[in-house]
Amino acid sequence: MNSTAVKITGEIRIPQTIIVDLQKKIKNIPDFRQVIEGLLGKRITEISEILLGGGIVLEASDLHIEPEEDQAKLRVRIDGILQDVMFLDRKTYRSLLSRIKLLSGIKLNVTDRAQDGRFSILISGAPKFAKALTPKVPPRRIDLGFYAIEIRASTLPAEYGESIVLRILNPKTLIAMEALGLRKDLLGIFKKEIKRPNGMIIVTGPTGSGKTTTLYAFLKRIQRPEIKIITIEDPIEYHLEGISQTQVAPEKGYDFANGLRSIMRQDPDVVLVGEIRDLETAKIALQAALTGHLVLTTLHTNDAAGTIARLQALGEKPANIASAINMVIAQRLIRRICKKCRKLEKVSSLILKKFKKVLKGIPKEVEILKIGSALKIPQAKGCKDCNFAGYRGRIGIFEAFLVDEKMEKLILRSPSIAVLRKKIIEEGMVTIHQDGLIKVLKGLTTIEEVERVTGE
Repeated sequence: MNSTAVKITGEIRIPQTIIVDLQKKIKNIPDFRQVIEGLLGKRITEISEILLGGGIVLEASDLHIEPEEDQAKLRVRIDGILQDVMFLDRKTYRSLLSRIKLLSGIKLNVTDRAQDGRFSILISGAPKFAKALTPKVPPRRIDLGFYAIEIRASTLPAEYGESIVLRILNPKTLIAMEALGLRKDLLGIFKKEIKRPNGMIIVTGPTGSGKTTTLYAFLKRIQRPEIKIITIEDPIEYHLEGISQTQVAPEKGYDFANGLRSIMRQDPDVVLVGEIRDLETAKIALQAALTGHLVLTTLHTNDAAGTIARLQALGEKPANIASAINMVIAQRLIRRICKKCRKLEKVSSLILKKFKKVLKGIPKEVEILKIGSALKIPQAKGCKDCNFAGYRGRIGIFEAFLVDEKMEKLILRSPSIAVLRKKIIEEGMVTIHQDGLIKVLKGLTTIEEVERVTGE
């Protein structure tokens, strides 16, 4: 396998022929291990190329290299789950660390503190390759014949060296709203809400729950020449054509609050704020929503109901919260059942009882299969196509509520999370757990996977 890596900090160029070759050779983790083992002892530029190329082919979101006393463990995160690949010798580990630091613009002589950087993988022969990967997302540098995949690198001092994590930001993951996994009724609500000229839409969930993907899907849906969209992010994960994207730089005094103030002087119609972390940012974002702008943002809470309490905990007044917010969304990502090896099995009486209990009272507009004794649901088995996990790919599960007149009055009374949650469920909100079970009924995932993610 010939390497043609360009020795320039910030870029690796990989010919499409190498990626196509890897696609033929790597179908699962054992294949990945075998390919890397065949390269050990060769030039580190070639090893790093194939390591990254294999991660792309396996559709991994992260590569982890964790040093131990006599070796280093290589792991990949696929569909949110970390999987062991192999052990690397210390010499290969040290060479990879230096190579990644050089590419990422990370200081080579600093080993006692965490560092972050990024670089690009440029795949040549882009038009054909990009079309096969993601026909709806025009990749950067396509006019130059390259398909660009950004890599975010992080190093952290550990007991036996520096732990390395490489986040693979493939434009392939940028999908349309219709591919997020939304129920038909929820998709209709989202399409309506993102057309509103002002107000705030908040997406909540833990790190890695797909919030950025959802917000970018919204931006792609509403983007058109007559409106101006500006984002402020930390960092910019994906580059969207036709949208002004800015990145915070706290060391230069450009944080979310300062950046948002500057953005408002640019006369935007739509603003995306990567995350609300403090009172100052919350105040400016809510004020923007009240003065004729549509504001999209994220917040870290456990569920949709917790959003109001979180904003109040930051110090914002209930009156501003109630009048500014249009919609709150909470989401998680669950693994899709592998289509190649899935088995449909008849449910037990205990599981049947659980479905009936949890899905009791679901609004009529929510389409679900009839729950009866003949019901069959998927069971994960595992095959070569899914790395023997039983799952391949991920899909979102959601809960969302609108802030209407009734909800505004309730928020003004500063209700507890439990009271607010009870009220919005009474008003017809389908919870994340219920949405997950609906996807089980549709044959998209398993009940075990839903319970693993939702904890219920």
